[in-house]
Amino acid sequence: MSTTKRFAPKLSIKKGDKVMVIAGSNKGESGEVKQVLVKDNRAIVEGLNMVKKHTKATQDNPGGINEMEAPIHISNLMVIDPKTGKPTRIGRKLVDGKLVRYSKKSGEIIK
Repeated sequence: MSTTKRFAPKLSIKKGDKVMVIAGSNKGESGEVKQVLVKDNRAIVEGLNMVKKHTKATQDNPGGINEMEAPIHISNLMVIDPKTGKPTRIGRKLVDGKLVRYSKKSGEIIK
């Protein structure tokens, strides 16, 4: 019997969101989400969780040690409220027949 998930949960974080890290070695730092890995419940945040990647030299690539962002688990990230600039939880509500995300702290709709 396989242990694959039947469906992925709805995530509160999307590409382009400004987020703050609330746990881990980068706690308190913030940045913009570059990519969301839905299957792994992780996100890659610009400039955070930097790791060194050793690449072998090829004809096109000189190789060496490159720094890149590693994925951070979504539970360790919180969206920054556009009004107050502080981390907030996200809710969903119907506006004009569409489900939109809104900030629980200020009630402001997040694009």
